[in-house]
Amino acid sequence: MDSIVNYKIQISKSLEELSEKFAQLLIEKVNSSKNIFHLALSGGTTPKTIYEHLATHHQSTIIWDKVKFYWGDERCVAPNDAESNYKMAMESLLSELPISAGNIFRIKGEIDPYLAVDHYSSQVLQQIKIKNNYPRFDLIMLGVGEDGHTASIFPNQKELLHSKNISAIAVHPSSRQKRITLTGSVINNASNIVFIATGKNKSKIVDSIINQKDNYEDYPASFIRPIDGELYWLLDEHAASDYSD
Repeated sequence: MDSIVNYKIQISKSLEELSEKFAQLLIEKVNSSKNIFHLALSGGTTPKTIYEHLATHHQSTIIWDKVKFYWGDERCVAPNDAESNYKMAMESLLSELPISAGNIFRIKGEIDPYLAVDHYSSQVLQQIKIKNNYPRFDLIMLGVGEDGHTASIFPNQKELLHSKNISAIAVHPSSRQKRITLTGSVINNASNIVFIATGKNKSKIVDSIINQKDNYEDYPASFIRPIDGELYWLLDEHAASDYSD
């Protein structure tokens, strides 16, 4: 695999410190942009803490009304379901911000998955300018699973990394739950991609992906390399404990 350009790793002593580092990165990117800022959110426990931190400490430090919100992936559940990434982000962040409903573009997990893909892809195309033949998000938040998946691109569905579509249906390998995910082609076209990983259980896979060793090519997250953007890894000390540069 080619070396990564603009590759940046930040290690934090606590989740609070990590949350603030993400906040400062977002402040820099949003407030320096002259245009609408297109941000794709991630689900998960750590992002929820980050969202709560943003809502509590950064109501006025970020120009929120210029941000439009999307999701990297969503489970095929109703928006009020406990598993919904939209519900989590709404409760922990979006409902607390001075933004209008018109700034929020959710994935409709409650409808037929094929229709959800069409609807979400159409929204993204209508809102975001094309560059390199794909919509160009300003920033995409991503996590990484213990199996190396990111967004909802799993190791047994790596074809979604290279799909020419904007979004696609994914199936969780064990639960068989259907999900909607942005494809790798769109993710890698973003101006900024931020991986967030915390906990000792992520340390070995983080090390394998960042240092491109062992069986790293089995992991979809290792194929996330921006075409002409910046790639960040925000780690806590536990997730970074096996990493060495």
